[in-house]
Amino acid sequence: MTPARLRPPSSERRLLALGAGLLALLLAVVLGTFVGARGVMPGDVVAILLGRGDGADAVVILTQRLPRTLVGALVGVALGAAGALMQGHTRNALADPGLFGVNAGAAFGVVMLTYLFGVRDLVAIGVASLLGALVTSALVMLAGIGARRGTSPVTLAVVGVTVSAMLASATGVVVLLDSDSLDVMRFWQVGSISGGAYSEALLMVAVLGVGLVLAGINAVGLNALALGDEVAAAQGTSLRAVRVVGLAAIAVLCGGATAIAGPIAFVGLVVPHAARLLVGPDHRWLVPLSGLLGGVLLLVADVVGRLSVGGTRFPVGVSMAMVGVPLLLALVGRRRLVSL
Repeated sequence: MTPARLRPPSSERRLLALGAGLLALLLAVVLGTFVGARGVMPGDVVAILLGRGDGADAVVILTQRLPRTLVGALVGVALGAAGALMQGHTRNALADPGLFGVNAGAAFGVVMLTYLFGVRDLVAIGVASLLGALVTSALVMLAGIGARRGTSPVTLAVVGVTVSAMLASATGVVVLLDSDSLDVMRFWQVGSISGGAYSEALLMVAVLGVGLVLAGINAVGLNALALGDEVAAAQGTSLRAVRVVGLAAIAVLCGGATAIAGPIAFVGLVVPHAARLLVGPDHRWLVPLSGLLGGVLLLVADVVGRLSVGGTRFPVGVSMAMVGVPLLLALVGRRRLVSL
C-alpha cells in the first residue's frame, strides 16, 4: 500500500482547496476595499459601492481603493500562476518568474523609453515594460531552442540568467548617464499598485485570459515533464512544444503584471509551495490554486503597507517582503523545498 503521507490528495480535497482559495481571494478583495489609511465606516463603504454615497469618501473608494484592489488581485493571480509554471519547468523550488529575463527585459524597456524619447507617461511606461518583457522572453526561448542541448530546463535557466545580467548591466549604464531615467526607475522598480486604475484592471483581465489559457494547455505536458525528459518523450510528449508554450505563458503573465505594477518579488516564489501542500504536484490543480493564493498574498501585503506604523505608506513591493519573508521561512521549516 502507498503510505498515507505519499498519497496524492483526493479530487474532493483539491476542489475544496480551490474553493477555499477563491473564497480567500474574494475576502481579500473586500479587505482591500474596506480597509485603508482613510477611515471609512463599513456601512458607508457599502453605500458607496451601491451608488448611494458621495463626497470625499466616495472619491477615495471608487477612484483609488477599489481599482487599486482589483489591479492588485489580478497582478497577484498572474504572478502566482507564473511562479508555479516557472518552478515546474526548471524543477527548482527556488525559481522565480524573473528567472527567464522577464523583469530585466521590462526594466530595460522602461529605461530605454525614457532615455531615447524622454517619455514619462504611465501608459507608455507600461507598454514599454510589457514589450521589453515579451521580447526578452522570446530571445531566451529562441536561444534555448537553438542551443546544442535543446530546450532543457538548465539551458533555458542559464540563457535567462545570462540575458538578465546583460540587460541589468545595460540598464545600470543608462541610469547612471541619464538623470530622467534614474528618476523613473527609482519609483518603478520598487513595485507598486497605488496608481491602479480600471483601465489597468481591464488590461490585466486580457493578459490573464491569454496567460491562463496557455498555462492550462501547458499543465498536462508539464506533468509529463515532471517524470523526466526520457519518460515524457517515451509517452509521446513534445518536450520542445511544452517548454515553448510554458515560456510563452510565463512571459505573458509575468510581463503583464510587471508592466502594470513593476517587479514584485516573493509572490511567485512563495505561493506555489503553499499550494503544493494543499493539492500536490499536479499542475492542473497547482497552477490555478497558486494564482488564487498569489492574489490573496499580494492584497494582504498591500493592506499591511497602507496601515504601517507611523503613517508611512509602503509600496506593495516593500510590504511584500515584510509578509513574504516570514511566510517563506515558515514553509521552509515545514518541508524540504530543494526538490519538486
